[in-house]
Amino acid sequence: MLMVGRRKRAAPLCSRGPLWLREGSSFVTLRKVFQLDRYLKERAALVERALGQVVPQPAGAGARLLEAMRYSLLGGGKRLRPILALAACEAVGGVPERAIGFACAVEMIHNYSLIHDDLPCMDNDDLRHGRPTNHRLYGEALATLSGDGLLTDAFRVLASSASDGVPSAILLRTIADLAAAAGSGGMVGGQVLDLQSEGTPLSFDELKLLHAKKTGALFLASIVGGARIGGGSEPQLANLDQYARALGLAFQVVDDLLDVEASTEQMGKRTGKDQAAGKATFPSLLGLDKSWQFARRLEQEAREALSEFGANADPLRAIATFVVERKQ
Repeated sequence: MLMVGRRKRAAPLCSRGPLWLREGSSFVTLRKVFQLDRYLKERAALVERALGQVVPQPAGAGARLLEAMRYSLLGGGKRLRPILALAACEAVGGVPERAIGFACAVEMIHNYSLIHDDLPCMDNDDLRHGRPTNHRLYGEALATLSGDGLLTDAFRVLASSASDGVPSAILLRTIADLAAAAGSGGMVGGQVLDLQSEGTPLSFDELKLLHAKKTGALFLASIVGGARIGGGSEPQLANLDQYARALGLAFQVVDDLLDVEASTEQMGKRTGKDQAAGKATFPSLLGLDKSWQFARRLEQEAREALSEFGANADPLRAIATFVVERKQ
């Protein structure tokens, strides 16, 4: 189960945003009690059902490939990026079902990136979500091709969202933005910077740029794309752009911290690998305490970007805190 930290905390009252108080795994506002755990479970279940349909059951000549694709795609995880896409759609008044095809496409791209990141020629990892990585089970060649399949099929799934009532102009813009986030100017380009920087000191700004591409680009595309599909206005999209940039960087800062402070069993993947590989991280650059302070500041920036939104954005507000307080 996805759990939210137990520390009680208060956040400032924004112009139209709520006053938050931590109470267990809930968030108390002046309007109501928002149950983050319940929301995450419900939206994750919606995503899981849809993901089970986008890659066919293994059969015929391509059975082994489909099996490998489904192994990684349906193998667990927080489903945070597709949930953010649905939450952003809701924040602007849309219904989450309209963005489910987009949410599935985002998760397919995310899982392709994990399969490729785990390969021996990249991070050489043997464990993902507490299970053997794809290449350990299916071999490097089929793992590479299963990642290729997920990436390519993601755009088939997204293009088919026209049948869910997404206007063609919005769909084309969303496809272009998602491709840019996943490609050479986004996630792939960030991965290259990451590989090239091993053993090389980076400045604070260089490290932020690396992770804005490698990690943040897909967060940005998920949130802005979900809001665009939900019918968001340009001012709303601009505010959610700010939210997404702060949230994506906060996620990476905490990921770096957990690689130092958490165990392999807790994370479901090997920890301590960044230091072993000589990678620049926020803890190695700022130290642990200042890295946590930076993550908290980014959380606040994300929440402030939502000040013009009402109760529909409560899930996004709560997720900003969840990202910083998560334990895995």
